[in-house]
Amino acid sequence: MKHIISAKYKCFVLFIEIFMVILLLPVFYNYISIDKNTPTTFYIPSSNLDDIVHTLEKNGYTVTLIDKLMLTFIESPQKGWYHVDHDKYGRLRFFATIHNKKTETMDIVVYAGETAEELITRLSKDMKLDKVILQEKYKMLTQFQEADIFAKRYSIARKANEEVTIQYLFDLSNAQLSKFEKDNFTQEPDTLTLKVLLTIASIIQKESNSVKEMPLISSVIHNRLDKGMKLQMDSTLNYGKHSHVIVTPERIKSDMSYHNTYKHKGLPPYPLGTVTLDALKAAMSPQKSDYLFFMLDPKGGHNFTATYDKHLENIRAFRVYQKERAEQKKIEAKQKKEAQAKKQKKAKKEEKVKLKKDTNKTLDTNTSK
Repeated sequence: MKHIISAKYKCFVLFIEIFMVILLLPVFYNYISIDKNTPTTFYIPSSNLDDIVHTLEKNGYTVTLIDKLMLTFIESPQKGWYHVDHDKYGRLRFFATIHNKKTETMDIVVYAGETAEELITRLSKDMKLDKVILQEKYKMLTQFQEADIFAKRYSIARKANEEVTIQYLFDLSNAQLSKFEKDNFTQEPDTLTLKVLLTIASIIQKESNSVKEMPLISSVIHNRLDKGMKLQMDSTLNYGKHSHVIVTPERIKSDMSYHNTYKHKGLPPYPLGTVTLDALKAAMSPQKSDYLFFMLDPKGGHNFTATYDKHLENIRAFRVYQKERAEQKKIEAKQKKEAQAKKQKKAKKEEKVKLKKDTNKTLDTNTSK
């Protein structure tokens, strides 16, 4: 009998112990620390559990099996930007409520043709971030020196720090580049191949923003390279600090860098700036043509030619247009000046008439008194 009671007592004690462990497990779990140095603002690319876990781990969070169960059975975060406060949440509440911690965002535009330096300078001002840290993070992630981040509109959390901001821009751009690779290559291209394409795309981007003209400009670049000709394009000299500087004959003579395609054959050593996906597609798939030259036309587009003689004709025609346009501007400026002088003269005359009327009115009033 004592044996039976003792066995039942032991079972009861074991049950109580198991019950207490189950009861205290959430408490112990809640006090498993979350690193306070991890970013409080981060971007989750999808509601897929693997993507959520990968994002958290990439940002320095340790995700346990229990954490994954919390994310699965309570509610998974959706795609978007999130902001959490480490000091306010234990581990239990952190993973149980992360889905409703979305944060305010702002639009950032990466403009086609701008350099990494220009982009980082603007980001630091618009988002009130440290420029030096942004530059350091960019240098850590860059593959091509320029053109790693695609030109487009991005939505970024206002509270995102320097590291998270640059990482987000690189992640989205790398995803876009990966899709481009899958759509255009039968096997994964090496870094050099991509660098060459992005360099060509950056030249196209500098020459024209017209999506219609991009494949034609690409054909000129490819045709000249295939023939071993120098590219001789002003746009290649718009690199780095010279990004928005007008290229003069003196500059062409004095610039000894490999960006000067008037002096050196082949492509510049790296891309000139940011590019759009349209420019990259054009670099990959130039329009078939025998064109070797192109020149601006009066409508803001370009005339494409296969012969140098025809190219010289286009140059002369455009210079005539420029001269005529300059003369027209002088005439318009003179007419505007004359019209302003006439208007001022009329205003002075009207002021004199008004002053005379006011004087006569005053005299009449004094006389009547």
